Amino acid sequence: MESGNDTQISEFLLLGFSEEPELQPFIFGLFLFMYLITVFGNLLIFLAVSSDPKLHTPMYFFLSNLSFVDICFTSTTIPKMLWNIQRQSKHISYAGCISQIHFFLLFAGLDNFLLTVMAYDRYLAICYPLHYTVMMNPWHCGLLVLVSWVMSALNSLLQSLMILRLSFCTGLEIPHFFCELNQVVQCACSDTFLNDIVIYFAAAILGGGAFTGIIYSYSKIISCIRRISSTQGKYKAFSTCASHLSVVALFYCTVLSVYLSPASTHSSQSNITASVMYTVVTPMLNPFIYSLRNKDIKRALRRFIGVTRSRIVMDAGSKVCGLGGKEMKLGGD
Repeated sequence: MESGNDTQISEFLLLGFSEEPELQPFIFGLFLFMYLITVFGNLLIFLAVSSDPKLHTPMYFFLSNLSFVDICFTSTTIPKMLWNIQRQSKHISYAGCISQIHFFLLFAGLDNFLLTVMAYDRYLAICYPLHYTVMMNPWHCGLLVLVSWVMSALNSLLQSLMILRLSFCTGLEIPHFFCELNQVVQCACSDTFLNDIVIYFAAAILGGGAFTGIIYSYSKIISCIRRISSTQGKYKAFSTCASHLSVVALFYCTVLSVYLSPASTHSSQSNITASVMYTVVTPMLNPFIYSLRNKDIKRALRRFIGVTRSRIVMDAGSKVCGLGGKEMKLGGD
């Protein structure tokens, strides 16, 4: 069979959610709203943590990194989808598709690793409170984030290079709203055995390893909490990791429902819906989950918004004074 290669393939077709034209405005408005909420909410968390010296602790350092990564993670898929809906197009270039796969895997991997690091941080804070500040010093925190970036970057680079070796024939339709790795591999007409091995190996080592780390950390946390004598002490210890546990449950439940369920048990539409949960809904809800019952974050947000508002008022006042001075000068002349 004669096959094409990456020099002959120019584009893929992203089939998206629905072929019905009347639903496109609703889908566009819904995802634009969710994207703006995601960016604005996570940006507020990032700026509030960065601007408040009292939040310069390991837990909030990792949270600010997670907020930044969530903005980037959502931005790899939603803007292109909105652009295609606006232009009534389903096309994405070959280079654009490979780039989207690369950055999607990069930030998805970072989400995965940062959630693991945050679980490890809570484990040390609850089980080793006297040694916590020594063990989680700024150098150690920076190293954990750096290792997360390096491992995720290596995985995304490897998967992207593996896609480049594939040949594609016809029928380059992807039943998704973005270039999802497995869907693109299924479009290939050359042998994908090596790609499948690399995908499953990376998922088992990186995804499975990170998930195992989270399970281990929380098993130790539960064991430590059970040894606390007072009910108030148990509640206080658990409340410090309740938000993180909620995000972990939401993220991993949706990811596992997409990638571990047999293909025969659900349609591509249910796959897309589940993918929306971890690519859009989870990053959108993270700021609300972390700030809903967190007094430190609420205080920092109020302080940041108050300072920003004061600066805007002062800038506006200075401009008005400047215009008034010019008018007085012109009147005098």
